Amino acid sequence: MLSEDLMPKEIFFTKGAGRHVHRLQSFELALREAGIEKQNLVRVSSIYPTSAKIIPAKDGIAKLRPGAITFVVLAEASTDEPNRLICAGVGLAIPKNHAYGYIAEHHGHGMNEKRTEDLVEDMSATMLATTLGIVLDAEKAWDEREQEYKASGEIVKTRSFVQTAEGDKLGLWTSVVAAAVFIL
Repeated sequence: MLSEDLMPKEIFFTKGAGRHVHRLQSFELALREAGIEKQNLVRVSSIYPTSAKIIPAKDGIAKLRPGAITFVVLAEASTDEPNRLICAGVGLAIPKNHAYGYIAEHHGHGMNEKRTEDLVEDMSATMLATTLGIVLDAEKAWDEREQEYKASGEIVKTRSFVQTAEGDKLGLWTSVVAAAVFIL
């Protein structure tokens, strides 16, 4: 059955940054640093099937075949403005007893690594929490809500994978990527 063939068996997380005179090449160099430049990337939405095993990036990259269609949740950002801070991140929220969790992606400007980590973890946990019926207090900081989510016993783990960079001082294009990569 075709749909069974497309169920991810494994997932890994990766990130990278690149600089070049051309934006496309800076993006390519970021993908290269992340180890996924040889793939035909297809962006998918943000569902993490809990049946998929999380593996180290080096193990996942070794399983990829050049030219293969590869499904990813991808965050990317680029700038040619000197010193401009850019970020790309993916966050993961894993439920205790549920068929799926959430992956959230964010890309933007002006956020350091810690702020981006907190944001993508918060976004993925919030999406999962609302699915599980956990009451949210949006006014609380992520650190407080994280403890509440985990105390509920329903969300067992959150993770983030973030790449930040400052725009090249000479105005070269700077690109960052963060990705959750599915292995079928």
